[in-house]
Amino acid sequence: MNVRLNGSSSPVPDSPDTTAAEHIRDRLGLTGTKTACGTGVCGACTVLVDGAPTASCLLPADRLADSVVTTVEGLGGDHPVQRAFAAHDALQCGYCTPGFVVGSSAFVDAWRAEHGDARPGRERIADALSGHLCRCGAYEGIFAAVAAACAGEFDAEPDRDPPRVDALDKVTGRARFSADLAPEGSWEGVIVRSAHAHARVFSVHPGEARVSATRRPVPGVAVDGRPVFTDLLGEERLVRYVGQPIAAVAAPTAALARAAAETVRVDYDPLPAVLDADEARAEDAPRVYTTRAQRRAAPSYGEAPTPPAPWRGNVHGPATVGWRGATAVRRLRRAAERDDPRLVAQEYSTAVQLHSPLEPHVCVASWERDGTLTLRVSTQTVAKVARKAAERWELPPERVRVVSEYVGGGFGAKNGLSADVVAAAELSRLAHAPVRVSFDRAEELTDAGHRAATRTRVALLADSGGNLAAMTVDSHGDGGIAVGSTTATLGLLGYGRSPRRVRDFDVVTHRPPGEPMRAPGGAPLAWALEQAVDTMADRLGEDPLSLRRRWDGNPKRQALYERVAALDLWRERPRGPRTGRFRRGVGIATSNWLYLMGPKARVELSVRDGQVVLRSATQDIGTGIRTVLGEVVADRLGVPASDLRVEIGDSGSVHGTGSFGSRTTTSMGPAAADAADRLRAALREHDPRVPEAGPVPEHALKDALAAAEGVRVVGERGRDRWGALSPDMGDLAVGRGMSGAVHVMEVEVDTLLGRVRPTRCWAGMAVGHVYAERLARNQVEGAVVQGVGYALFEERRHDPTTGVVLTDNLEDYRIPGMGDVPETEVYFHQEGFEHAAGAGVGLGEVSVVGVAASVANAVHDATGWRPRDLPVRPDRLLEGLR
Repeated sequence: MNVRLNGSSSPVPDSPDTTAAEHIRDRLGLTGTKTACGTGVCGACTVLVDGAPTASCLLPADRLADSVVTTVEGLGGDHPVQRAFAAHDALQCGYCTPGFVVGSSAFVDAWRAEHGDARPGRERIADALSGHLCRCGAYEGIFAAVAAACAGEFDAEPDRDPPRVDALDKVTGRARFSADLAPEGSWEGVIVRSAHAHARVFSVHPGEARVSATRRPVPGVAVDGRPVFTDLLGEERLVRYVGQPIAAVAAPTAALARAAAETVRVDYDPLPAVLDADEARAEDAPRVYTTRAQRRAAPSYGEAPTPPAPWRGNVHGPATVGWRGATAVRRLRRAAERDDPRLVAQEYSTAVQLHSPLEPHVCVASWERDGTLTLRVSTQTVAKVARKAAERWELPPERVRVVSEYVGGGFGAKNGLSADVVAAAELSRLAHAPVRVSFDRAEELTDAGHRAATRTRVALLADSGGNLAAMTVDSHGDGGIAVGSTTATLGLLGYGRSPRRVRDFDVVTHRPPGEPMRAPGGAPLAWALEQAVDTMADRLGEDPLSLRRRWDGNPKRQALYERVAALDLWRERPRGPRTGRFRRGVGIATSNWLYLMGPKARVELSVRDGQVVLRSATQDIGTGIRTVLGEVVADRLGVPASDLRVEIGDSGSVHGTGSFGSRTTTSMGPAAADAADRLRAALREHDPRVPEAGPVPEHALKDALAAAEGVRVVGERGRDRWGALSPDMGDLAVGRGMSGAVHVMEVEVDTLLGRVRPTRCWAGMAVGHVYAERLARNQVEGAVVQGVGYALFEERRHDPTTGVVLTDNLEDYRIPGMGDVPETEVYFHQEGFEHAAGAGVGLGEVSVVGVAASVANAVHDATGWRPRDLPVRPDRLLEGLR
């Protein structure tokens, strides 16, 4: 049986056991077709079968016989859709992009055949691409790209380069992600996970797998092909949640590895488990941690070190900080006793939000003959993984190489030596062959981290003049077996310096651990605090924007408030009670975030074969740092970007900052500028025609590079004008000043079906200098999408009896699609951080913090009902309206 694939005849297997996606990727090497959900929901694996977009992860490979199939590689790179996606920056990490491109090509071709060069509306495009998901949220660019391609704007090659330097690699499928880099002869690994929420493990029997004591691979070919086994549980033979890794097996094929994993037998002694945070508070609840050493070793879902706090049973806390805290508590108590109408005391809850990047956790590990460990891993922290791997396997740092050229999203989940890395490395050492371990979607939605659920109580008191007189915030985090709540603590940082006390608690349960997720603690705080501020505005009879302008002394956010006051979206919003089935409302929310930096950031520039080569061990997870680095150096040297080559994502380079905490561009941009200045000085030594500043003439540059062959310089981030507020904590420091954001959201509420539909959003960002505006705008637009998901859809569910995660696929765990998101306008206020190196700070965190709260305030504006529990599901809304 044969298939006509991308214009050539190719055989197909005669067995239905192989999916079309597996056949296309693994047997034919066309890795532009991505696998993400495995259930036909996300669209990443889309190919054209006889011209029709088809989810190849569900299609048996034998059904391809006698068909004409086109993958993203078959589009050739010059389809109008590919050009439009690149030009409109309709992508971020790029993992979902090939599927979007293939699906969009079919729509554009069909649309133009019927409508000519007419431009389709937003709803029509959303309907056509409803089977596609982008976790990064690059939908605004996709809308623009598809409409432009339909209008014929990209029938010819554009006359300018795309805003993202790797855009063409991503829209053509040439970009190679970690799962695409398995060398010839790689084995597949499978993790064996706990079936119990709490149990002692007596023994683990490897079944059909072979156990070897070999500590290093021996030279020569791989072993005889028998599956290999490794224990992952460590010295503490306890499991504390369903899905906890216990062991791993590897075999030459995925099917053989899965079969071998089925034969592994684990002997458990089940123990009592607590699966609900309220039940965990009880004195007689089963204990998650019973000793001081266990409590000290508890994982953290915060980015900062877990603050010291006492333990009482399963409750960790309070971690208490404040400013005149006793005064705040006294004022609030007196106000409650006299039933003061200017006292607002409310409780809010948020659900677990899962990171769920479309590229799952994946690692291809190989032990080389010289004892070097190579890890091709999807990570946000190349340098950190290399350091941790060297420590774990007791290797000199130069014997560990981590490669992560393209990363398919992370959002905080891919921040260390995760189970896929450990399992792949251990199995590779036993198999004497490269081993790939990749989470499936169920594993990704169970044991790859999450934003902790919270229950937060906010109390605000206004004085007779309407000024904030006191505030308290008490927040209980629910991050499974992990701790690290900072939700309440962040309440110290906004709305002036009125007396306040904040207290953070964690309640641990026998459920999977959380991980830091985009502005950890920030979004839950805003969900509670920004709704409480709106409630106070109602109590005072004041416009919610006016109240924020009075309470908030931050000059950067004051500039944003001025913009909001002039917006038609705000000025022309409906006023007073609304009636009818569909009701429109507009809400506002303010947010801020810490200015974080990586003091150890380094960028190397060298002259190689007459070209400037930039190298650093940072990584691009879709934020565009590869592009930013090239543009900074090109601009600083005054040379064309085409004369540069950027090589990142390899631990063999100089130290690069991790991609989390909104600190990558903040750190790497200034380091690149310093490297460019150093290289200019070096070039001047070889050719005095190179000017001290400004563009370098082409002829002088060519001669200078030829004379400077082999020259190498390293640039550093440098210090802020006023220094940092904190010491360097492992390439993490806190700078002076805070970024700010204001979100204005318009929603339409269907009071019959309980559906909330965001229609428009204005996102104002006060983040100082923006290095690459289109890429930055893309980040903010994506943050709005993720915030809408947090507000309306995303909620992990588990079986209350067994602890099994029930929402372990992308049908039951819903993330926003193109039809769910508002049309978003982004504004950047670029003043206020002149003291910072590079004059700018990160924006990935602050851009998501207030989104859900702005949705909630818009819902209240439309209906008069105040959402307290997140997400705002239809059943909750209808119950509230009743």
